[in-house]
Amino acid sequence: MLDMSEAKLSKHSRKLRRLFRLVALRSVGMCFLVFGGALIAKADPVFDRFIAEVREEAAAHGISERHLDNLDRLTPEPEITRLASSQPEYVKPIWAYLDHLITPNRLTLGRENLNAYRPYLDKLEAQYGVPVGILVAIWGVETNYGSNKGSFNVLQALATLGYEGRRAKFGRQQLLAALQILQSGDVSINNFYGSWAGAMGHTQFIPTTYLAYAADGTGDGKRDVWTSPQDALASTANYLKVSGWQRGMPWGFEVVLPENFDYGVAGLDQRAPAARWRERQVRAARDTKVLADSLGEISLFLPSGHRGPAFLVTQNFRALLRYNTAPAYALAVGRLSERFGGTIPLVGKWPVADRPLKPPEIFTLQRFLRKAGYLVGDIDGVAGRKTISAIRGYQRDAGLIADGYPTPGLLTHLRQKNRLKN
Repeated sequence: MLDMSEAKLSKHSRKLRRLFRLVALRSVGMCFLVFGGALIAKADPVFDRFIAEVREEAAAHGISERHLDNLDRLTPEPEITRLASSQPEYVKPIWAYLDHLITPNRLTLGRENLNAYRPYLDKLEAQYGVPVGILVAIWGVETNYGSNKGSFNVLQALATLGYEGRRAKFGRQQLLAALQILQSGDVSINNFYGSWAGAMGHTQFIPTTYLAYAADGTGDGKRDVWTSPQDALASTANYLKVSGWQRGMPWGFEVVLPENFDYGVAGLDQRAPAARWRERQVRAARDTKVLADSLGEISLFLPSGHRGPAFLVTQNFRALLRYNTAPAYALAVGRLSERFGGTIPLVGKWPVADRPLKPPEIFTLQRFLRKAGYLVGDIDGVAGRKTISAIRGYQRDAGLIADGYPTPGLLTHLRQKNRLKN
């Protein structure tokens, strides 16, 4: 028989056990709610139907069940959706974008890599005609020389882009190509990581571009852009060559425009031979550059409108646009490649005091332009090439300086005109 102290202890123990059971039950309940919530969050009939369709199509193209099983574990990733709407080459002012990419550290590392890989890079230049500086600049801009190749599962990134939204066609196409890459054996699923857009490896190849143009630079029978800088650089050189890169031709150079220049002839969609630009009294900003007839059809590029630096760009600039369609990207690659050899300041000054339009404002501007009958492409808050062309058309018709540059003043002009019409 227990004494009083033992009885109290026993009673206390029973209370503790009941308390522990209650906490345990509540924990299980909370786990069930959280888990149940996850199941509810995962349940997306549109996504599930998309995955089923991709699975069926991939199987019909010979993708093995082992690789198809990877699709069953995928869920949409909200972070990818967020990043897709805020690409820095379209959102940041051009001068901020260049400052972000052309840094002292990136220049130092670029020069080190130029020296470390020089014999190999020289072979690539001899084979493909692409300068070593351009190849290393792309490597630097894309992944900071391999230090930031992306941490997103490629299949998950492309499935997120592919199942709905304006990038759905791109995402689906690239997801099917990604499964083909896995089937080829060039990379394992454990190493299959890249950017939010599914770009992969040291120089960020999207899957379809990889399948068509990736090169085996080391001769080991694989096209390993994920871990081999040699394969990635060879792939980049090959892709630029097939994209129209011309041996011995610069990407472009800064120019000085005369007073009262007709800015309506500017734009990447307008091309003219060097003789035509000489007739317009356009001259190179530096004596080391010449507007030679050998440059072919060239375009006047005004990345920050008539108040900022001006560039004449060649076919090789257009080849860079095949790599990334953002003109700011192509300019960053070109400028970085030049800076490896030393400081080359621009003659023109960036209009840093100007306030660039924010994406919602560009969205409004696009709506006004479309309402006025101008072809802007997608109304997406991004001042892409179609929107810039539409801006230039509106400016020309309205008697403004037709430089194609979106400004708060232009948006105000469109708003006032819209009010008058209404």
